[in-house]
Amino acid sequence: MTSDSPVDLIVVGSGAAGLACAITAKTRGLDVVVLEKEPVFGGTTALSGGVLWIPLTQHGRKQNPADSAQAVRTYMMQETGSFYDEAAVRAFIDNGPKMVAFFENETAMKFIPTLYPDYHPDVPGGVDIGRSILAEPFDIRSLGKDMARLKPPLKTITFIGMMFNSSNADLKHFFRVTKSLISFLYVARRLANHLKELALYRRAVQVTSGNALAARLAKSALDLGIPILTSTPASQIVMEGEQAVGVVAGGEGGGRTIRARHGVVLACGGFPHDTLRIAQAYPHLRRGHEHLSPTPTSNTGDGARMAEAVGGVVDIRFREAAAWMPVTKVDLGKGESGVFPHLLDRYKPGVIGVLGSGKRFTNESNSYHDVGAAMIEACQDLPETAMWLVCDKTTLGKYGLGYVKPAPMPIGRFVRNGYLIEGKTLAELARACGIDAQALERTVHDYNEHAEHGQDPAFQRGSTSFNRYLADADHKPNPCVAPVMTGPFYAVKLLMGDLGTFDGLTTSVAGEVLRRDHTPIAGLYAVGNDRASIMGGNYPGAGITHGPNMTFGWLTAHHIADRAAAISAPAANGQATRMYEATA
Repeated sequence: MTSDSPVDLIVVGSGAAGLACAITAKTRGLDVVVLEKEPVFGGTTALSGGVLWIPLTQHGRKQNPADSAQAVRTYMMQETGSFYDEAAVRAFIDNGPKMVAFFENETAMKFIPTLYPDYHPDVPGGVDIGRSILAEPFDIRSLGKDMARLKPPLKTITFIGMMFNSSNADLKHFFRVTKSLISFLYVARRLANHLKELALYRRAVQVTSGNALAARLAKSALDLGIPILTSTPASQIVMEGEQAVGVVAGGEGGGRTIRARHGVVLACGGFPHDTLRIAQAYPHLRRGHEHLSPTPTSNTGDGARMAEAVGGVVDIRFREAAAWMPVTKVDLGKGESGVFPHLLDRYKPGVIGVLGSGKRFTNESNSYHDVGAAMIEACQDLPETAMWLVCDKTTLGKYGLGYVKPAPMPIGRFVRNGYLIEGKTLAELARACGIDAQALERTVHDYNEHAEHGQDPAFQRGSTSFNRYLADADHKPNPCVAPVMTGPFYAVKLLMGDLGTFDGLTTSVAGEVLRRDHTPIAGLYAVGNDRASIMGGNYPGAGITHGPNMTFGWLTAHHIADRAAAISAPAANGQATRMYEATA
């Protein structure tokens, strides 16, 4: 085993939280290195929508001047319930806008506003606009030779490798391509530019969403001279007495020790692929049901495991231990498969979700997490945790279904490979799916009776601004509701997946990893999904992972830098000047 030269700070993981922490620490004068397990950087961030829920930024205040810290605090109190942490919430509200301003003013990071409502805008403190921002699209050619090291987006959510912006305005053009000349020209231009990129670079270079967020942060880190060591997994925290002083890292040439003067920050992406831990944490897995996660398969809980080995604590506290996402398994051909997250189709008019019983069970236009939680609850006594999305020929042609694209894209191969189930009648579709045929016919009849008038008395689809945001604004009177009438009929089978774990290491507000007795392990910190979510297992709005993760990554870096300054050059009164106040 060899030993590298010591640095001030080691950050393990190259997602948004880890890079935010590394960049901030570097600007505070610390010598930082980032270790990444995979041969590419970006982590789960690079696969995500790239949205951040950060209330009261300059972008949000322009959209919603009436928003306030008290409204945000009220909303979070409602959403987090018994897990509400006043000190952490106050630190997040106070410092989130400062974090955004720092990254926009000092780095290559740029954000744009979105039109996203909170996911529960009708809850006290919820709003219809102004709290979610998005990474601005980015040309990754500015990464130079490191462009090849950026993790590509999920294949299942691209079209021939072309990425879609998480902005609903961008996506609407693709749904309207056959109906609007403006949309047709927009899509044609996007496709032409993308095909040119493929010819020249064999990948998209104009990236959006989470790929843009990861790329901009990586560019910022590399510009500051922060090494991002890919293919370098950390396996062990090195302790001297009660203090973390480095890690044992793998990579070319075998294991080596990298020492850190001021700390180790764990940002390993949580534990969505730690099979033993999720078997305990996920209720549907405890029943023996299936789970498919589109998160990186390298997110195997390394941070949690390393911290536990030196006294850290990971308890399964939250009822919802992960951000649930209903998904389908996609045959990509040549023996390759992928996981498709159902981010859009459930909101569209004419799409309903049923269980094997043939009955609806929830408002399909609620957030993916809410639909996932309802699905887990509804299937607790069933043989599997699964639902079927059902629509008719007209709806399939307008919006697609799952991985199946709208007309004029062909559907034959999806019918042949079994991804898309087809039936001339509802009864035929039900038999092909293994659904109770009589119950499905009754469900659709009862639904259609009201859907023809844009109503859904059973589950109130379209009753909130969030329901309507990802639906079809051109469909009247209810953008979420249309009948299922014209055969043939179609269905896809959804299983449970996740976008990352919510439970994680117990930390202080500043990110110090705590022992069971709540004393900090000196020199050891956790950020991102390695740290238990401030949201307490709920999902209040678009970007509630990246927003808090980057904010607390920024806070943790300042905490470490303040401690380093106090050690090396204490002020005359014995106190270092603090850059923030996390626990006041």
